[in-house]
Amino acid sequence: MATNGSSNFSFSRSYSTNSRLPLIQTRIPETEAVCHDDSTHPVKAQTIDELHSLQKKKTSTPSTPIRSPLGGSFSNLNDLERHAQKLQSISASLASLTRETGPRVVSGDPASKGTESPNKGRAAAAAAVDQHHLHHGPPTFNVSDSALKFTHVLYNLSPAELYEQAIKYEKGSFVTSTGALATLSGAKTGRSPRDKRVVKDETTENQLWWGKGSPNIEMDEETFLINRERAVDYLNSLEKVFVNDQFLNWDPEHRIKVRIVSARAYHSLFMHNMCIRPTFEELEEFGTPDFTIYNAGQFPCNRYTHYMTSSTSIDINLSRKEMVILGTQYAGEMKKGLFSLMHYLMPLRNILSLHSGCNMGKEEDVALFFGLSGTGKTTLSTDPNRYLIGDDEHCWSENGVSNIEGGCYAKCIDLAKDKEPEIWNAIKFGTVVENVVFDEYTREVDYTDKSVTENTRAAYPIEYIPNAKIPCVAPHPKNVILLACDAFGVLPPVSKLSLAQTMYHFISGYTALVAGTEDGIKEPQATFSACFGAAFIMMHPTKYAAMLAEKMKQHGATGWLVNTGWSGGRYGIGNRIKLAYTRKIIDAIHSGTLLDAEYAKTDVFGLEMPTTLEGVPSEILNPENTWSDKEAYKETLLKLASLFKNNFEVFATYKIGEDQSLTEEILSAGPIF
Repeated sequence: MATNGSSNFSFSRSYSTNSRLPLIQTRIPETEAVCHDDSTHPVKAQTIDELHSLQKKKTSTPSTPIRSPLGGSFSNLNDLERHAQKLQSISASLASLTRETGPRVVSGDPASKGTESPNKGRAAAAAAVDQHHLHHGPPTFNVSDSALKFTHVLYNLSPAELYEQAIKYEKGSFVTSTGALATLSGAKTGRSPRDKRVVKDETTENQLWWGKGSPNIEMDEETFLINRERAVDYLNSLEKVFVNDQFLNWDPEHRIKVRIVSARAYHSLFMHNMCIRPTFEELEEFGTPDFTIYNAGQFPCNRYTHYMTSSTSIDINLSRKEMVILGTQYAGEMKKGLFSLMHYLMPLRNILSLHSGCNMGKEEDVALFFGLSGTGKTTLSTDPNRYLIGDDEHCWSENGVSNIEGGCYAKCIDLAKDKEPEIWNAIKFGTVVENVVFDEYTREVDYTDKSVTENTRAAYPIEYIPNAKIPCVAPHPKNVILLACDAFGVLPPVSKLSLAQTMYHFISGYTALVAGTEDGIKEPQATFSACFGAAFIMMHPTKYAAMLAEKMKQHGATGWLVNTGWSGGRYGIGNRIKLAYTRKIIDAIHSGTLLDAEYAKTDVFGLEMPTTLEGVPSEILNPENTWSDKEAYKETLLKLASLFKNNFEVFATYKIGEDQSLTEEILSAGPIF
């Protein structure tokens, strides 16, 4: 072969004894280098696992931090001691009541080689936990199988990590075209209020609302402990559990520390979004939680256990500060269970817990919005010209209003970008969408599809809403707006309420739904939900109503009843009040101009209605004027008044304070006929 002077390759004349092929020389003489060498240094890893470990670095912090002075029992500990105490705390949470000790816990995913395997890190942490186990005497039982193994704890994982866990291990988990995590909640696609129990003991017997009309179904302490043991044993039998340590209430003076132990990444991500996310520094100082949820998910309760009526049981023990979930994977049970907790804890601190939306104007004028489904609460409280404080759960304390949650839980059925752009745009990476149907190829969600359920939902951090105010706190409210979709068509579009009327209509929690009858005729159906959230309140409704009136009086807030329903006749005869008119009404409430209007009083309900309002036709402000059949109007008005009276009978005999004066004042604010 001819030699080419510019070639860097040549055949050696020596041959291997095992081959007749010539050896190829590939070394480039330094003096003959013809191009720049842009190759990099070898990676600093000896194995694939080491290489993978180089991908990740710990520099980021969780979102929505709460700034507060740090200090406490963990302040002077080194990292290993702090880590050991954290694991000890989690082990104590998972402790069996009969064996009086918790499982041997260790951090990390058991499927990952990079986590604490049986090496020095794991051994040191486990030894620290074993050393700190709380034994109050010899174990009641011999060693169990679960005591022989480690339970891996996946602690406060990020959304990205939880995506990985869900997609890899939880069937039915997919990433949608917008980056949200689509998942299924199993057989239950909504709450199970008939399976919710509250422990009735010496304390709660006198504090909580029991009996007719109450959402609190009682159970005894022993039955709760049986269900707790069942849930804890199930969680301890798993190879791994998810643990979230988070906060409730954006007011740092009154925040609550909650721990959620669950079996699914979906549940962990849901609560990551819905509760307030602590910083790393706050996690180091977290300590013992104020309340713990044991979510065993699909694992059922024992139906032969006393008080059980199905394989599902949601149990709250306020004295033990614990909640147990068995036989349902619907994540909303955790959210509303914590809301029930706040409905108990906050009034004990003279703080009013509220099932409401809240927004604030640029002049720091704050409005609360109460309303059942279909009244327009979300639409009217989510105003692009005002700051969003929260969409669902709030506290009113001596400091003002604060959101209880760190996220929003929005309905998705028939969601459209042009109608609700804020919610549409919030469904992106980090958001959980429950029970939605999507295209198999494109992964685009069809929000009109009800194949799984009508109760499709999206859970996302509140900062996904562009005009959300962070931190979610605001001054004392200026206006309290009660929304009702009156399909009977007899309530004014807007009424100014006295304090007594505010209490009456707050306790009533009225709206009207439209239901189909067998022969195709559609009639309005009245719906009442005490305090606009009867399923979640713990004390008697008049307790919350009295607190609301007291705070409104103290801070000069005005109550309003806004009808977003029908005018000119009931459903099927009249027409829905235009949203544009309702927005004008709400704007007039915010600006204060409606306070200066002239008012006239309605018959029966005694409501003060304005005679004129800019941007709203005067003739619709008085509902009687819009009915062509005046006799039909009076008949329908009396029918609705009768429904109010019948609903209120369950509250009429409840005694508030030392005498009946407040109860009588509230009753006098109802319809008179």
